Amino acid sequence: MAFTDAQLERYSRHIILKEVGVKGQKRLMEGRVLIIGAGGLGAPAAMYLAAAGVGTIGIADADVVELSNLQRQIIHSTGDIGKPKVQSAQETMQAMNPDGEVVSYHEWINSTNITDIINDKNYDFIIDGTDNFPIKFLINDACVMQGKPFVHGGIIRFRGQLLTYIPGKGPCYRCVFQNPPPPDKVPTCRQAGVLGVMGGIIGTLQATEALKYLLGLEGLLSGFILTYDALAMEFRKVKLSVNPQCPVCGTTPSITTLIDYEQAVCDLHAYHNTGDP
Repeated sequence: MAFTDAQLERYSRHIILKEVGVKGQKRLMEGRVLIIGAGGLGAPAAMYLAAAGVGTIGIADADVVELSNLQRQIIHSTGDIGKPKVQSAQETMQAMNPDGEVVSYHEWINSTNITDIINDKNYDFIIDGTDNFPIKFLINDACVMQGKPFVHGGIIRFRGQLLTYIPGKGPCYRCVFQNPPPPDKVPTCRQAGVLGVMGGIIGTLQATEALKYLLGLEGLLSGFILTYDALAMEFRKVKLSVNPQCPVCGTTPSITTLIDYEQAVCDLHAYHNTGDP
């Protein structure tokens, strides 16, 4: 593919990086990333991926923009209140950079549609921008079964965390957490609150992982969990191990079909909490 003069100028700060260059920018423009969730995490991730020139960005969310979203979900504005989040996000991304294709999925992710959405554009990388455990486990299981790399992110109050799964190269989300906690055991951001910038910090790090993966760069968070404490202004990177008995990515998987965990019975003792999501 040949760059236009406008594209050479738009992406010039990428192109002068030896780790990117013309070849790397072409990889980004041919890349395909799916973002599940257009909220606090998905908003900054989507904006930075669009700005970077990622060629196809899918964004899935069935919610509409509410006034309370605007404290952290920076892809939406006051005039978007009442509008589907995927529509608002798509308009912002395409206004920022018309080069790429934005594909919107105005539907709730569940066990019956996630595989089709993940494979719709043969996405290279998935970003988990959701805010509840049942969907996070569903995303993990679907990505493991489909052999898709993804980055998990979670925020609450003044804390955040992320980890990246690369098929065959490290532990999955379930290796670390095993099962969703029982309903109402862990508060949501709606219940506990969250500092608005937390979405920007963790969501931008998720976008960074996606860009590094598309560019073929080293140093992904495969095999690690990165936590951030805004009050202490501290990052902590903890090494993780693959769980050979993991029910979805282990040597003898016991989970071979996707489950909607809202109806599932969870075992609290199997849930290993390494920090607020």
